[in-house]
Amino acid sequence: MTQQAALPPNPAVSHHSTQYKILIILGFCHLLNDALQSVVPAMFPILEKSMGLSYTQLGIIAFSLNMVASVMQPVVGSYTDKRPMPFALPVGLAFSLIGILGLAFSPTFTMMVLSVIFIGIGSAVFHPEGSRVAFMAAGSRRGLAQSIYQVGGNTGQAFAPLITALILVPLGQRGASWFSIVAAAAVLLLIYIAVWYQGNLAGIAQSKRTASSASKQKIGLKRNIKNALELILLLIFARSWYISGMTNFYSFYGIEKYSLSIKQAQLFLFAFLVAGAFGTFFGGPLADRFGKKNIISFSMLGTLPLSILIPHVSPVMAFILLVLTGFILMTSFSVTVVYAQELVPGKIGLMSGLTVGLAFGMGAIGSVGLGYIADLIGLPTMIISLGILPIVGLTAFFLPADQKLTEINQPK
Repeated sequence: MTQQAALPPNPAVSHHSTQYKILIILGFCHLLNDALQSVVPAMFPILEKSMGLSYTQLGIIAFSLNMVASVMQPVVGSYTDKRPMPFALPVGLAFSLIGILGLAFSPTFTMMVLSVIFIGIGSAVFHPEGSRVAFMAAGSRRGLAQSIYQVGGNTGQAFAPLITALILVPLGQRGASWFSIVAAAAVLLLIYIAVWYQGNLAGIAQSKRTASSASKQKIGLKRNIKNALELILLLIFARSWYISGMTNFYSFYGIEKYSLSIKQAQLFLFAFLVAGAFGTFFGGPLADRFGKKNIISFSMLGTLPLSILIPHVSPVMAFILLVLTGFILMTSFSVTVVYAQELVPGKIGLMSGLTVGLAFGMGAIGSVGLGYIADLIGLPTMIISLGILPIVGLTAFFLPADQKLTEINQPK
């Protein structure tokens, strides 16, 4: 069964009509949501000094945030595949609002972990439901729609270094409270999205009656689908560990190796993340032109020589390589989501939860694992070793080609 057959359009949302207004608002909400999450790693240099936290403790904070989001995303996605809940979007962001206020005023390490768990819950609800809305609003341009949606999130993540340099350095931990305004704005915008979403529930309900049982039976019989999904998850694992290492620890490496200030180190990281946001946006159109499998392979293997060089070059060259690495690596971000959705038709929420949620989860494990490794063998050695990780991209050659992906899900 094709994805179009699994989720046929309804009169309110034409298969041929891309709802750009909804996609742009949704992408902006994704920006706000991920900007809230970015406050957490942005606070690491501040907390390391003010609270005397170790790299391992900082990794535990990141683990708490990302693991809650990753574990819950597939659960939320699977549940709402069966029972859509439009207003879960603003309710989830309300949890993030509570978490960001708790983060600003947490006096202890334990309270800080509890606060980031609330932020993680908000993220877990937002991402699979946001991806579903992007699918609904995509019309016939699914790759572009997913890129618009995902680039908002990556742009929000890119704000972390600026948040550190402009707000948290001068204001300290309490400066995080200003982001409650961001959370409130996101809640209001998501109420608008939820009303639109609710107005199009009829088509979703209709699709469930025509596709659910047949899709499950067909998917359950195809071992090649399972193998391809496992490969996609492995590639996400490698990409997420690399991004986690750079996002959480490269600023410390820059301070130690190049004698950068906190603000200067954050600008290096900002360049890496902004380039990643551009890569996310262009990844969808590039995949439409050159194929999803080709872009997924290129994003990992094209990164490899650059990531190996980054720890060994001058500050200026490191800045340039970080920009190139961020762009190339993230061209596959939205593409892997669309690839998984087309691989397993009719399970939009579950596949979005697995691919995006797994990225959070692997980043969570990576935060703790890489923090421990940095404490054990030293930060410079950990950063150097991290550069070899994109070699996992070789496994992308075993993914079914785009044409084969279509044939797998053709009705017999």
